Amino acid sequence: MFQALLIFFLQIIFVPVLTMRTILLVKNQSKAAAGVGLLEATIYIFSVGNVFQDLTNFWNIGAYVLGFGIGLLLGGKLERKLAIGYITYNVSLLDRSEELVNALRAAGFGVTVFVGEGMNSERYRLDVVAKRSREAELLDIIESIAPKAFLSSYEIRSFKGGYLTKAMKNRTAASSKNQTVEK
Repeated sequence: MFQALLIFFLQIIFVPVLTMRTILLVKNQSKAAAGVGLLEATIYIFSVGNVFQDLTNFWNIGAYVLGFGIGLLLGGKLERKLAIGYITYNVSLLDRSEELVNALRAAGFGVTVFVGEGMNSERYRLDVVAKRSREAELLDIIESIAPKAFLSSYEIRSFKGGYLTKAMKNRTAASSKNQTVEK
């Protein structure tokens, strides 16, 4: 029974680690993914090794399966909590909204405004870039000012140039300057 509990807890650790490695690879962070992969492989060898020692032991097999399922739930929660990376929202509006554009920019989001041609009139689209960790804040601002806006989103794998890149460089330079002054 101890072996089954060990397998169960190893799976609860293994699957979130697997999730993190996959996310890091997708986000182009190969070195970090390789480091996490070492831990993942070690856990996997011990866990599967214990199951394969005796394939007639249904407690071990059940512990592996149950631990894997619960690990998936925990991995998903961990991924949402960490919210690594950036997201772009396309915000489609029937009317131009300077209030929304100004509110988003004041909150530090990158906003680009496009004018397009709809079926019967002009349409307006905002491309808004945000850190995934600030997604809820972004959606709250949009909901409060333009509740009827049509939203679609996608995650950004990488980007170069633009407002956010410049803002990040400025923040990095400012924090380096503050650290130098504090020393």
